[in-house]
Amino acid sequence: MDQFHLSLPEDANGTRGTSPFDQIMLLDHNGQERWSARDLQTLMGYEQWRQFEDAIERAQQTIDASGLDSQDHFAATRKVMNGGRWGRQQVKDYRLTRFAAYHVALAADGRKPEVAKAKTYFAVKTREAELAAPTVPDTPEDHLALAQNYLAAAKELVATKKELAIAAPKAGKWDTLCNADGLIDMNAAAKAFTDTTGGLGRNQFMDLLRSDKFQFLQVQNPRLPYEVHVKAERAKVKLVPAGYKTVEQTFLTPKGMDWIADRLGVGGDPLPAT
Repeated sequence: MDQFHLSLPEDANGTRGTSPFDQIMLLDHNGQERWSARDLQTLMGYEQWRQFEDAIERAQQTIDASGLDSQDHFAATRKVMNGGRWGRQQVKDYRLTRFAAYHVALAADGRKPEVAKAKTYFAVKTREAELAAPTVPDTPEDHLALAQNYLAAAKELVATKKELAIAAPKAGKWDTLCNADGLIDMNAAAKAFTDTTGGLGRNQFMDLLRSDKFQFLQVQNPRLPYEVHVKAERAKVKLVPAGYKTVEQTFLTPKGMDWIADRLGVGGDPLPAT
């Protein structure tokens, strides 16, 4: 059972907000807003809990580093979901405050349009709470302080909307090539750039990535990327089955595809076939 005895909030008309984040918002027994991390995982475009929990851990570390206690904002709990041997199973979950949810959005994958929308929502909600003045201003100084708060809120909203606008066209650019882990294999990457490279197949494309112009894949370990590209999240190495054994295989990330596109001069002069 959920120790928080959460209930769904409604407005004066008995309805809920129009945002999907309003739709999943819950209230605890003190009337405080809470969000289930499992619910946020879906709305932020994460298929795998493990990857989303990485963002949660980064958000917790940021809060702890600021001198606050992340445990005040991330309450560990369990959630009953469909699946498992008996059709229903209890899985790990967190109850997040608005502050925690905002930090998770900040720590999540900014390439996802769903994450950009989450940043917008929680930035606005956080600023609305900050601007909820307990008293009516009655001095020039009070009016000035309130005006400055509104100006700061407007600037933050504009900046967040710009971030969403920038992220939107980039996010999803390589989605059709991604596997379930959000990664792109070399065969798919080679096909994506075939018009620019003059129709290179997978092996020729990998040879190109080993060339001096790119130095993306190593020469001495021809299936593996240089560490700088792994650290920059342009590539990821995974063990994949190959007959009766497993081998290391390099996959590209959307960020890696953007990097290669820049080197190929996509949008400018195409790279001649080699």
